[in-house]
Amino acid sequence: MTPQTLFSNASKSFQRGKYTDALASLNKLLDVSRDVKTYMLLAKTLKALKMPEEAARTLVMAAELGGSRSEDFYAEAMRLYYENGNEDLALSLGRPLLERARKDADVAFIITKLFMKRGLKDMVRVFLPVLSTSTDVQHNGLALQLLTGAPENAQDRETVANLWQRLPRSYIIMLAHLVFRREVNDFEEMERLQPQLDRMLDRNSEQVLRAESPFYNLHWLADERLNKIAGYNPGSFPKTHAAERLTMPHTWGDKIRIGYLSSDLWKDHATMKLLGAVLELHDRSKFDITLFCHTKDSHLQKGDFDRSVWGKVVPVRDMSDEQAAQTIRDHQIDILVEMKGHTMGSRAKILNHKAAPVQIAWLGFPGTTSNVDLDYVIGDHYVLPDHSKPHYWEKFCRMPECYQPNDPFDRPRRNLFTRADANLPEDAFVFGSFNATRKISLSNIDLWARILNATPDSILWLMCKTNDARDNILNRLKKDGIDPKRIVFTKFVTYEEHLARLTLADVGLDTFPVNGHTTTSEQLWAGLPVLTMKGTHFASRVSESLLRAIDLPEMIAEDEEDYFQRAVDLYQNRDKVKTYQAKLEQNRLVKPLFDAERFCRHLESGYQMMAERARKGLSPNHIDVPALPPRSEPFLVETNP
Repeated sequence: MTPQTLFSNASKSFQRGKYTDALASLNKLLDVSRDVKTYMLLAKTLKALKMPEEAARTLVMAAELGGSRSEDFYAEAMRLYYENGNEDLALSLGRPLLERARKDADVAFIITKLFMKRGLKDMVRVFLPVLSTSTDVQHNGLALQLLTGAPENAQDRETVANLWQRLPRSYIIMLAHLVFRREVNDFEEMERLQPQLDRMLDRNSEQVLRAESPFYNLHWLADERLNKIAGYNPGSFPKTHAAERLTMPHTWGDKIRIGYLSSDLWKDHATMKLLGAVLELHDRSKFDITLFCHTKDSHLQKGDFDRSVWGKVVPVRDMSDEQAAQTIRDHQIDILVEMKGHTMGSRAKILNHKAAPVQIAWLGFPGTTSNVDLDYVIGDHYVLPDHSKPHYWEKFCRMPECYQPNDPFDRPRRNLFTRADANLPEDAFVFGSFNATRKISLSNIDLWARILNATPDSILWLMCKTNDARDNILNRLKKDGIDPKRIVFTKFVTYEEHLARLTLADVGLDTFPVNGHTTTSEQLWAGLPVLTMKGTHFASRVSESLLRAIDLPEMIAEDEEDYFQRAVDLYQNRDKVKTYQAKLEQNRLVKPLFDAERFCRHLESGYQMMAERARKGLSPNHIDVPALPPRSEPFLVETNP
């Protein structure tokens, strides 16, 4: 029988659904002829007989014969191997298809899945454009997983914009898109989409908010009742855990064992500029301090600082959550302090494995922490007023003066710059803002425009990270009638240089609804009065707390109109600015804000009160730490003022 007859018989049998007969004819044909056409029919027959791996091997043989369809055969063979769980063979075929995958979303999808499963996410981010513009929602979903999580990433921003064009009704994509737009201050897009977002919230606020990151939610929604819902997953951990932690085998000692869990445990991080001195000042006769560190090696390699002055360091970065929790239990930690919350680099889910009898949140995230087994959140009476209690998953432990610690020993004050060095006019009134520009909300930028229009020879001095943000800020202010020459941008500089340049401004303008945190305390330390406004959630009340802790309530506005009036008044009455600057200098080393030792004693009192309840088997309850008597003498004598 000729090869042509055998192929014809196989083809007719296949068309009639007689796949076994077709296979018999093809096997005979392969003894005398092997060509692409034969392999293609054999592969189709094997798939019909539910023999996908054999079909894949046949397609590979077809591809190896060469020809214009070789890539098609490899791609189909890869798909068959992948769908049937043979990932190693699928991956071996995917590597030669990397260039094709840039244009073929189906191929890109499989290769991306395989690489991501092996922890090689960065190698397949090149496929973001094809996945994000695909008409297949599965491809779009995988594109979202490829995002870096860094909203300043331009490729991520383009990817999410592509997805938003594809899926304009998806509130998940819209929320992500707005995160990226806020990062570069695209006020026009923010303004365009806000009404649509408001309508979505009106229809189903819970469904919408559960899809959003709690961190980014704070930047536009200053409603604690709704902030509590953001990102919430009711199945994150069994609700019995809190009670179980109190009854688990645990040995209480003479000293209270405190564990701090963070990825920020390196000297130059902003958190440690706040916390470092408190860690060193802990009373070692009453407290044992352990740092459970998941800091990146790249940060730890900077400098030669000895972190043991802060406490015993136990690395947990390479452990699973379960292993890290067990390590914390092995150290018999009484109180575990989680310091990241919903910020980048968090390992807060470690607490969902019953790591310690008492588990608390502090400092890293300015709000309630969803989906984490926590007993307390540390705050103060300004950031956590009584009426906020129903809107938090945790009980309050309130410091008597301010929730934020500050390190007065590692904040040099130097006169390093003149206004000319910073391209600032010598005789102008300078309003400064050094917060991340994503914190500049729509109402915020419009209010600043009003202030600038009412203060003709003033300058707005802004710290800005990207050219996109710079251009969008300039365009918005220009639209509001502000001469671009009155906006001066400055870049990120070293810590010492940053502290030094703050004195070049006259008044700091705080952002809302997310205030400056470390940024505000740095300005107050440098002697720069910061104008803020009373807020309606933790993140918008921070600067008020700091200003009250240094006794400068004159810089706290009641609302936007009051903020505007106070800014204009300071511009018109510059002696008042000098009075406030002098008051900051007078209060800096006497009032509580920068008194690390005083803060440490208050914090330790809070720890003792929490531990006492836990020792007795009592469930957490709200705690207000009593204040020590006020100081009358400076707590620090500076050698280099």
